Amino acid sequence: MASTIEVDQVKHSSGVAFTLPQVDGSAGHLLKTNGSRVLSFVADTDTGIVTIVEDTSPQLGGFLDANGNYIQMQKGGDIASASPTVIDTDGDYFICTGTTGFTTFTVAADRHFFLEFSGVLTMTHGAGTLDLPSGANITTAAGDVGEFVSTAADTVTCVNYTRATGKALIASHSATVGVQTIWIPAIAMVSPDTNGAELNAAETTATRPEIKVLDFDSSTREHAQFSIAMPKSWNESTVTALFYWTHATAVATDVIWGIQGVCVSDNDTIDVAYGTAVVVTDTFHNAAEDLAISPETGAITLDGSPAEGDLAYFQVYRDAAAGGDTTNSTDARLLGVKILFTTNAENDA
Repeated sequence: MASTIEVDQVKHSSGVAFTLPQVDGSAGHLLKTNGSRVLSFVADTDTGIVTIVEDTSPQLGGFLDANGNYIQMQKGGDIASASPTVIDTDGDYFICTGTTGFTTFTVAADRHFFLEFSGVLTMTHGAGTLDLPSGANITTAAGDVGEFVSTAADTVTCVNYTRATGKALIASHSATVGVQTIWIPAIAMVSPDTNGAELNAAETTATRPEIKVLDFDSSTREHAQFSIAMPKSWNESTVTALFYWTHATAVATDVIWGIQGVCVSDNDTIDVAYGTAVVVTDTFHNAAEDLAISPETGAITLDGSPAEGDLAYFQVYRDAAAGGDTTNSTDARLLGVKILFTTNAENDA
């Protein structure tokens, strides 16, 4: 025969008494305390994991399915460039301020972070400490962004680097910013009406190179001129020059070459004076028809106000009357001049 025990509380022998509910709950309901030892039936409203803030080392049992959502990145506070540069833990995208170059990071292992640079600094490549994609140092510019992964504590690989200009870190072409050259053969020059050098040609041996030259007198200062529409990529600063020349006879004496220039812009007069001349002394090799290449001149300042798109006029001469020009027996034969200039862009686009 069934029996019923009627109680309104239950108590553990060494615990507290709980007040039981007076009515039954619905199917699937759970007993819940109100924190004051009163129980009641409530619906099962399991919300799963609400936060893992207190779990400092959570682990997954399989692949993480974002279920149509995404893992949110967070921008941290600005980081001042230093050596080493310290990566904070308040985000994974940082603005790197300052201009102090660095060779290493201070960062925990297994971090994935981004740096947006606000200025110019140099990151120094170092295998095993800071691996850069070019295998060489990177000079940053404002707006450049680097993506980094720390494979171990303080060991970082730059897995991607995007320049603010959109240009590749390693160019797919050979053009680079730096010193470029332009060759002007003697036959492309003109002899001015006043004290102009003499255009000449000489055959070495039949079917061998023909020498097309400008002959410069051994006692009188003579000139030749040429012009160059300077590339847009030119930095509008100083240039230098090399003289390629020869003698018809075997001598081992010196020749002094000089060069000066001026820039003319659109709507400017061409009737302008050349700038300050720069000279260079070269010694011939004591063998007729040998090629002589002078040392590079000092910096040549082009007169006028050099600007993008200018036409640059150059005048070259032999300073035959100078005491240091000791080749008094024969003309110096100019084959051409190489102009060296510096660019500040990879091309003229």
